[in-house]
Amino acid sequence: MSDMLLEIGKNPQARKLLKTLGLPLPIPEALRREKGAIRARPLQDRKVIVAGKGELVGVVAETLAAAGADPYVDESIRAAFVAPGETFGRPPRAIEAEGRVDAIVFDGSAIASAKDLHALYESLHPLVSRLSRSGRVVVLGRPAAGLVPEAAAAQNALDGFVRSVAKEIGKGGSTANLLIVEKGGEKRVAAVLRFALSAKSAFVTGQPIHITARAKGGDEPALVRGLEKKVALVTGVARGIGAATAKALADEGAHVICLDRPADDTATTQLAREIGGTPLLVDLAEADAVAKIIDAVKARGGVDVIVHNAGITRDKTLARMKPEQWDSVLDVNLGAVARVTDALLPHLRDGGRIICLSSVAGLAGNMGQTAYAASKAGIVGFVRAWAERLAARGVTVNAIAPGFIETRLTAAIPFAIREVARRLAALGQGGLPEDVANAITFVATPGAQGLTGQTLRVCGGALVGA
Repeated sequence: MSDMLLEIGKNPQARKLLKTLGLPLPIPEALRREKGAIRARPLQDRKVIVAGKGELVGVVAETLAAAGADPYVDESIRAAFVAPGETFGRPPRAIEAEGRVDAIVFDGSAIASAKDLHALYESLHPLVSRLSRSGRVVVLGRPAAGLVPEAAAAQNALDGFVRSVAKEIGKGGSTANLLIVEKGGEKRVAAVLRFALSAKSAFVTGQPIHITARAKGGDEPALVRGLEKKVALVTGVARGIGAATAKALADEGAHVICLDRPADDTATTQLAREIGGTPLLVDLAEADAVAKIIDAVKARGGVDVIVHNAGITRDKTLARMKPEQWDSVLDVNLGAVARVTDALLPHLRDGGRIICLSSVAGLAGNMGQTAYAASKAGIVGFVRAWAERLAARGVTVNAIAPGFIETRLTAAIPFAIREVARRLAALGQGGLPEDVANAITFVATPGAQGLTGQTLRVCGGALVGA
């Protein structure tokens, strides 16, 4: 079922009429999204203002020029943009006093005191109201751990600032995210910054994204068709997020093993045929499931990307939940993930990816979802533990936590609850399966080598969660 207010908002006359009538309806902004494979120049002709004189301005300059953006900069940092501008035909320009901008990037990596934070206010205060619809704000900082207390406080302040800005600009379809760059992770910033500024991150906002040097290798990744000749396994592909993910991975060049239950034979087989993948009909709850998955992976010579998307819900309050309901949810959503991962590790190539679907419900809890929330919180601990163990092989392990996503499952939620869930996000609407698929696909690419052990929310800045 579509979002009625979003559809109304797409009509300029209807939007104007509602404003004239003074009706207290929060009309959400239609988000700018991008279909198809990741582009070499995703920021083509975008007007990006860069502020803040930090340690990462050189990385920002090279990234924006290579991605096709037009950088507008303060004179104090102009020199860093000259050489990249000459290489890519994107010379730095002086910041204009008025007019719309597509994005604002603030390098706060050198901020070390409460006084230093004034530069954050001074830079963004006159600019944030000039953001175009579906604009972007990205702040770069450093990890607070290991710093002296005042510097740690100042860097951690960036987190609260970005989360709040995300809520302020969300009504215009704009997002704000914080990139926390660990020492040694500077070479891995470019691809993450490109993603955060692009239309592929339309439903990712209010996020602290940690870029580390933990996982070995992969410092000069292919930015387009990064999954060419790689093999991906996606579970639960018959519809919704799984189907969208399989298609997105195939767009990046991957051969996708499409796994779902035998009961979903038709949808799974049709999808595999459509994207040139391999159908695999397996019930993850069955005893022979792991053996069948290993056989399918060995037939392709190994696997590079594992996406654990399959999951179930058996929603009941704890007092009314039967033991078999609890057991089935924990087994499919967490137990099967552990079993399949353990079995596939010998067949997972170095530099591979393990991506697990968590949920905002697992981060914040939810009425009537004790089993589901437990399983999805368990995923967060699972990826953290495996990230440490597999870093030496260059394998990254991450979780993606969707918020309210427009699927057949959310369409069955009673109208009033569904409306509240949509509007309690900074962007004022639900996301699409493609939004989650885009995040999964980015994390699967070589450019995401700096992300591991993390849980990335794709929730539109939901009020709940962390």
